[in-house]
Amino acid sequence: MSFHEIRFPARLSFGSVGGPERLTEVVTLANGHEERNTPWAHSRRRYDAGVGLRSLDDVGEVIAFFEARRGRLHGFRWKDWADFKSCQCSGDVAYDDQVIGVGDGETTQFPLMKTYRSGEETYGRPIDKPVPGTVRVGVADDELVDTVHYEVDTTTGIVTFATAPDIGVDVQAGFEFDVPVRFDTDLILTSVETFRAGEVPDVPVIEVRA
Repeated sequence: MSFHEIRFPARLSFGSVGGPERLTEVVTLANGHEERNTPWAHSRRRYDAGVGLRSLDDVGEVIAFFEARRGRLHGFRWKDWADFKSCQCSGDVAYDDQVIGVGDGETTQFPLMKTYRSGEETYGRPIDKPVPGTVRVGVADDELVDTVHYEVDTTTGIVTFATAPDIGVDVQAGFEFDVPVRFDTDLILTSVETFRAGEVPDVPVIEVRA
């Protein structure tokens, strides 16, 4: 899959609408009970970039970005202002925000992950596009030094340690992240007259599996 490591202008994604989507298959049985199943292990996010546009200059910037991606052809990074940190959006990233694995004395590579909790249920979301310069990593509650103890591939979300963490110790991380997406249309329709009247173009964006 062709992917451009460039972020959609964050100031234009601010105010956009969107969020996670699940695919659930529901079968109603003859006795009225249901059987529910999903073929998706992970949710998929959708957004509308048009809602964040506030001026004709914004429209021009989006069109330029759209043309450079060749419509749906190339993926790109998207900042989801409602969910872009390993902690709460109002908080500060810390090295111990998330546990991304447990050391076994041999494994040196760990993928970044964000865990969502509600009650006793949890969901682990893979983080493939961390924001460069924001990743902090720790082992057994001790923060480590980037490029000395570990390296982060910001195109895949893989943390590689110089030395494998000891057996049984928690591997921790904190980070900001983007969502890998693409445009979900090959056509953007704009009108100067309707835009000035308050109508914004429809610019759908959909998450891709990186």
